Amino acid sequence: MSEFALFRAEGDVLVPQDIARSLWREDQMHGVATSGALARELERAVAALGRHDLRPARYTVDLFRAPSMSACTLRSEVVREGSRICLVDAVLEQDGRPVARAGAIFLAPSENPDGAVWSSDDVPQPPPLEIAPVSEDLRVPIFSSEVGWSQNFAEHQNGSRKQTWQTALPIVVGEKATPFQAVAGVADATSMVMNWGSAGVEYINTDINLALSRLPVSTEIGLAARERFADDGIAVGTAVVFDRQGPIGTSTVTSLANARRTVDFTEHDFGAEETSGA
Repeated sequence: MSEFALFRAEGDVLVPQDIARSLWREDQMHGVATSGALARELERAVAALGRHDLRPARYTVDLFRAPSMSACTLRSEVVREGSRICLVDAVLEQDGRPVARAGAIFLAPSENPDGAVWSSDDVPQPPPLEIAPVSEDLRVPIFSSEVGWSQNFAEHQNGSRKQTWQTALPIVVGEKATPFQAVAGVADATSMVMNWGSAGVEYINTDINLALSRLPVSTEIGLAARERFADDGIAVGTAVVFDRQGPIGTSTVTSLANARRTVDFTEHDFGAEETSGA
């Protein structure tokens, strides 16, 4: 098992590794790590109930305090357990105070009814195989904009609609990321897909709202921008979440203008062996 992950577990405490460091500020942990840790805690709470028949369908994260690179403790609470539904809340704490919280609905799958219902035929596609061969090996995120697909971040710093294709980072050293942990972590990149423009990323997301019809088939996951609205320094954006078999849900972020700490990707050069999250 790879020693490369966002956290190292020391008993019940998760210690952020350098890859969990944000580009917003040197001592800040990014949302990919925060979200991944919370998803892991929620999943463990459901597993402790023995409810392996349920799967995550809605996941909401509130990022209400900038997390530092300090050790993290997590706690969870089962709000309600029923035959077809389970609601679980989790909190991530640092230095004795909460910095983020999450809630999830786990549902029991069944079968689709027979009636015809509209669904969009605008289906996002992964990058071509010559750019992104099928693999769960870690690699630099791939982005698409008006210039096409590439790992050259600087050339995507423009005002066009964006997509990304990413291989999820493991959450804890010695553990393989589950499909839920993978998509929960990648979902934080919705902020980049929605808020990365010609001057860089000038908004910071305050939440993540992920809705899933199914789990991804692997840790390779894509996000494609669909709608974005911004007024008075508040932006809302929704992306389609997809894997190699097609769309699996949506991810929405609500963001605040943060121009004084803009992440300018023309100033960052991510080599072939480096991965990162804003």
